[in-house]
Amino acid sequence: MIRKILVFCPYYPPHIGGLETHADEFNKYLSQRGVDIIVFTPRLPQNAPERETRHGKVKVVRFPAFEIVHNYPLPKLWTKKYRQLKKEIQKENFDIVISRTRFFFTSLMALFFAKSRKTKWIHIEHGSDFVKSGGKISVSVARIFDYTFGKLILKKADKVIANSKASAAFCKKLAKSTNCEVIYRGVEMEKILSAPADIEMKNKHAGKVIITFLGRLYDGKGVADLISALAGIKKENYICFIIGDGPERKKLEKLAEESGLKEKIVFFGYKNFDEYLKILKITDIFVNPSYTEGLPTTVAEAALCRNAIVATNVGGTPEIITDKKSGFLIELKDIKSLEEKLDLLIGDEDLRKKLGSNAFEEVRSKFDWEKSINKYLEVFSRLENPQETG
Repeated sequence: MIRKILVFCPYYPPHIGGLETHADEFNKYLSQRGVDIIVFTPRLPQNAPERETRHGKVKVVRFPAFEIVHNYPLPKLWTKKYRQLKKEIQKENFDIVISRTRFFFTSLMALFFAKSRKTKWIHIEHGSDFVKSGGKISVSVARIFDYTFGKLILKKADKVIANSKASAAFCKKLAKSTNCEVIYRGVEMEKILSAPADIEMKNKHAGKVIITFLGRLYDGKGVADLISALAGIKKENYICFIIGDGPERKKLEKLAEESGLKEKIVFFGYKNFDEYLKILKITDIFVNPSYTEGLPTTVAEAALCRNAIVATNVGGTPEIITDKKSGFLIELKDIKSLEEKLDLLIGDEDLRKKLGSNAFEEVRSKFDWEKSINKYLEVFSRLENPQETG
């Protein structure tokens, strides 16, 4: 039986993102099944504690790190503190090693650790395409990395779990021999359903259709496309909330002002899970114009808040909502189509409610942590006792 797991994670809360929430919730529910978990992760943001215990049995150890480019952390291998923490980890005995997303350096760390210790290694893949943000140089370097180290990680892992069918297809594309299966993530169903609505905020914008984007503000998220689409809408009865922070925030604020939308767009900056749920509960239309996705957590959360959803048809998004039934799927960078769908929804309350209700039912039946953890435990058992798989 699996008792102890080491997780190499590229980012972890309080750092914000879909991967981070997936990893933390996964660890929470797995630890409730009696598994001890140690997470070895970069200390980013820098004010995050070096050590903490989450959910009772999840120990988080954060090593010194820096970002050579945005969204790509590297360990400070030369520091005494890093060597000290690494030595502590190496003294432990683990039944399984887990890594997440093939292009992060932490996945290479998992490879070296697992192979040197002859420990079974599971890689969980969140991506469904090559990196498409950060500029031409970053994109080119990332693709080279994928065809070398990324491909190596997928081939060498004892088991690859994809968080969507789109991620699984990409893994097979990158490394044909990948031993891969799909296990959907769960969502914090009870927390979302019981979360209160921000009535004060709703009253402040009474009579307005509320449009919300939630995510990190960098070029791959397509927020500039959302602003450009809003600039083409003639209707006045809407307000757009942009929740999140990142390197593109000032640029996006300037774009909103130049587009004549300073009074129509509110930049909230970072909000934690409980805070942004209150806003999703009063949101009418949720927009995710991202250029790449694995399985976007925010879309699933918005669906459970009964939002009408407009999202780019990328990655695992069509595995969450069905086009024209529980939301609208548009092609990436198709600003005109985004404008048309938003314009339609702003003017049709019945359609918003119909799509939101359908999205709620679709997601509620699909994403469940208990089912997800059961499937992971089956994978653990097969790795531990390969002779039983026949």
